[in-house]
Amino acid sequence: MRYLPLTDTDRAAMLEKIGAGSVDELFVDVPEVARLDGPIRGLPMHASEMAVERHMKSLAAKNLVAGDVPFFLGAGAYRHHVPASVDTIIQRGEFLTAYTPYQPEIAQGTLQMLFEFQTQVARLYGCAVANASLYDGSTACWEAVAMATRVTRRKRAVLSGALHPHYAEVVKTMAKFTGDTIADAMPAITPEPDLGGLIARIDDDTACVVVQYPDILGRISDLTPVAEAAHAKGALLVVVNTEPVALGAIKSPGEMGADIVVGEGQSLGVGLQFGGPYLGLFAVRDPKHVRQMPGRLCGETTDAEGKRGFVLTLSTREQHIRREKATSNICTNSGLCALAFSVHMTLLGERGLRELAAENHRLACLAAERLAKVPGVEVLNNAFFNEFTLMLGGKPARAIVRDLADRGVLGGVSLGRLYPGVEALEHALLVAVTETTTEEDIEVLARELEASIKESAQ
Repeated sequence: MRYLPLTDTDRAAMLEKIGAGSVDELFVDVPEVARLDGPIRGLPMHASEMAVERHMKSLAAKNLVAGDVPFFLGAGAYRHHVPASVDTIIQRGEFLTAYTPYQPEIAQGTLQMLFEFQTQVARLYGCAVANASLYDGSTACWEAVAMATRVTRRKRAVLSGALHPHYAEVVKTMAKFTGDTIADAMPAITPEPDLGGLIARIDDDTACVVVQYPDILGRISDLTPVAEAAHAKGALLVVVNTEPVALGAIKSPGEMGADIVVGEGQSLGVGLQFGGPYLGLFAVRDPKHVRQMPGRLCGETTDAEGKRGFVLTLSTREQHIRREKATSNICTNSGLCALAFSVHMTLLGERGLRELAAENHRLACLAAERLAKVPGVEVLNNAFFNEFTLMLGGKPARAIVRDLADRGVLGGVSLGRLYPGVEALEHALLVAVTETTTEEDIEVLARELEASIKESAQ
């Protein structure tokens, strides 16, 4: 089954028009030694659509599917239950309007949804204004650093050692092109984050301090002292949140003095989706910073008849209009994922979100208590929401994770995988528990973890 619409007559007419005798003549500038002399070696020849489907299904069958086994993976992407109504609502015609809503007269569904989304994110984060979303949490983290350098006119960012290493890598990669100095560190393997050490790294040249909450090890702490220390030096506090459900149970970053709050919105409405597409959230506590925010904002207005309506506002700072004067090269947003987030949040409501958060924490406490009884295993955290770190008594976590997978359990994320070459983290396992986890799943993980540790000692 071919997907090329041109006929031989079409090709002959095109070649005649450009003065070429054959398609091969179009490649005369490519040295013969660099040209293919036949099919690509090692790759199969083309096949029918049905044959390809069968082949792909056979490959997919080799996966250990999240919904089929006890699942404890987290580290920035979480398996939550997404109601079937979310998928139904996001397909309604009211929302299937212009992808880029510059013409409000035909995009009211999209614009109103984004306005409601912005309101939800701002309330969740304890901030004044949120944008219409970014691509994902890691790029939102970089945009926060870039915004802080514009606001403070400084070029140094201090990253907490307990910031997700993938987020830190994105920041360091982007900073290569802007000339900003990124001061990062390794996480302290302690029950509480080393906030004192972080505060000591803030100086008069610091534009912002970036802290994750809860952090990469699942620890929770009051960030008010960090905010006060940053503000005393004229710097901004950027707080990163990778699990928005946690904010149904713990204090919002804005309440603790965070100036910019960013994060990943995947937990609500989106699903794991093999790692993407996801949803970047971005908000600021002080409205005076709104013109330095990246991306787009939707605003409420009235039309010529005085009726309530919605428009894309402050769009003149986007890259495609202001170009070299732009605050960011982000010209779009994760519209469909933002819609799913907003629908799920609306279905939950404030009470539902708090109940969901409470159930996550209840199950995580049960898991931590049970896993701490496994010989050789210790729970690192003093405080956590639905994710915590296990120390495996010197056993390599990556090997344990692989063995657990062979036993039919997706038992967590090895911190040695996130921090390759850092010996202190090779024996640490990050375990996440959500409302999709059952008490039976917890018992299975404890039993198989104990068996795996015993076998590795033999």
